[in-house]
Amino acid sequence: MAHTTDNANVTRRDFIYVASASAAAVGGIVALWPFIDQMNPAADTLALKEVEFDLSPIVPGQIVTIEWQKKPVFIRRRTPEEIKEAEDAPLADLKDPQTDDARVQKPEWLILVATCTHLGCVPSNQLKGDFGGWLCPCHGSHYDTSGRIRKGPAPKNLAVPPYQFLSDTKVLIGAAPKPAAATAEHG
Repeated sequence: MAHTTDNANVTRRDFIYVASASAAAVGGIVALWPFIDQMNPAADTLALKEVEFDLSPIVPGQIVTIEWQKKPVFIRRRTPEEIKEAEDAPLADLKDPQTDDARVQKPEWLILVATCTHLGCVPSNQLKGDFGGWLCPCHGSHYDTSGRIRKGPAPKNLAVPPYQFLSDTKVLIGAAPKPAAATAEHG
């Protein structure tokens, strides 16, 4: 009989251990959820997921800065000279080799996240640097007319955000470009 009582105690003890561990795990998850959830983007950031911008007032050679997802974005309407300079840059001279046509959808329009890839400063719209693009005055990174790093400590080109042209005068920043076939079918 003592043997049966010991088995019953072991079974009861195992159940208590499993139940306690389960309750502790659920409690831990409930306690950690606010910390995990706070890593999701804030509602105001999600509201800025996409930004539509009217390009019609921008004249050739002009650069405007807008905000997208709390980041500055340069929109530059390039002149024919700036386009030629960007297209003719030898890839061997670039720290982060990338052709100009890989960075633009329409040669006239250059759209970039305006954050230096060295330490996150904002390159100057007024200081053109040695290559006609932008100069980050904090540490001296020079970008060309395609936003590619040419000189200085920055390791990478200025980032190109996802965007698509809604028309000849409107762009939607934050939206991935539609494939050519889908655009032809619907557009």
